Amino acid sequence: MSEEPLPEADKLDAAAHPRHTSELFGQNEAEATFLEAYNSERLHHGWLLTGPRGVGKATLAWRIARFVLRGDEGGLFGPPADLAIDPETPAFRRTAALSEPGLMLCRRAYDEKAKRLKIQLTVEEVRKLKHFFEVSATDGGWRVAIVDAADEMNTAAANALLKILEEPPAKALLLLVCHRPARLLPTIRSRCRTLKLRPLGNDDLVAALASLGHDASLGPVETMLAAGSVGEALRVLEGDGASLYLDILALLGSARQLDTARVLALADKAAGRGSEAAYDLILRLTGLALARMARAGAGGEALLPQEQEVAEMLCPGLQPAQAWAEALQDIEARAAHARAVNIDPAQVILDSWIAISRAARSIAA
Repeated sequence: MSEEPLPEADKLDAAAHPRHTSELFGQNEAEATFLEAYNSERLHHGWLLTGPRGVGKATLAWRIARFVLRGDEGGLFGPPADLAIDPETPAFRRTAALSEPGLMLCRRAYDEKAKRLKIQLTVEEVRKLKHFFEVSATDGGWRVAIVDAADEMNTAAANALLKILEEPPAKALLLLVCHRPARLLPTIRSRCRTLKLRPLGNDDLVAALASLGHDASLGPVETMLAAGSVGEALRVLEGDGASLYLDILALLGSARQLDTARVLALADKAAGRGSEAAYDLILRLTGLALARMARAGAGGEALLPQEQEVAEMLCPGLQPAQAWAEALQDIEARAAHARAVNIDPAQVILDSWIAISRAARSIAA
């Protein structure tokens, strides 16, 4: 009997791993910036790939890695026009199989004892990078490391990576995929050149979803929830996020007199083994609904019609907007703590909605 493959910290359940992805949509500017630096022969050793989750940061990192490691496969016809590499070439196949000797992937490890991915990227994983760069490349070529995601490092790991960035060996390239740059040490950020990837436009988002075999027709709610991110669009489509978001808005509309039965029905969706994705989506969409309502009350957000009705009821101006922003911070902090100490997901959702109901009554008073 074949064993189940281990989960990968840098892979979405609904899509292939970025190392197998040959196309990148909507990030021509970031790709051209790197290519210009490469063609100038003044390539910086550290690159920080930033932007929202799911917009192609990891896909770009793997495109860069394959391009740099392609060696003689690059041809002799002048500077390349893009970073594309034929999926049938040895360089593409080696990187996809994680068998390329010039490449090192650094990511959160699987905890065999706990039977789950570790919560943080630990110093033991980053130390493997140090050893990787200490070993001389046999052909004198490039050595490339991808750290995904750099903002998941703990303090010891961050300090170990900083030492590598401070004294990089020749022809070493570090590609740091980072969702939240503010969580990195300022000294790490200062030693990297930043490539900022932006949310995709609707046409690019539709094309990217179609390339993954998904129905690319997105309604207004799905488009808003995706926010230009292929990763978020996949989560929304896989988890029926549009219907879930409308359910959450309906619950908010009755938050002052909480419909406990509907909250329990929502919590049941996150109960039991295999419901982690639903749990994450419920918490994210609940927080998003509150945040959009608060920003609209402060005059900084255009709402969907379904949201507008709730916002007019619960957040009609700047003062309640500030109160909801504070309440959201408290609710999210409590939920994060509950998840960290492994409290039952259904209970976390129930407690969150009790707090929302309490805030709704307090703000209305």
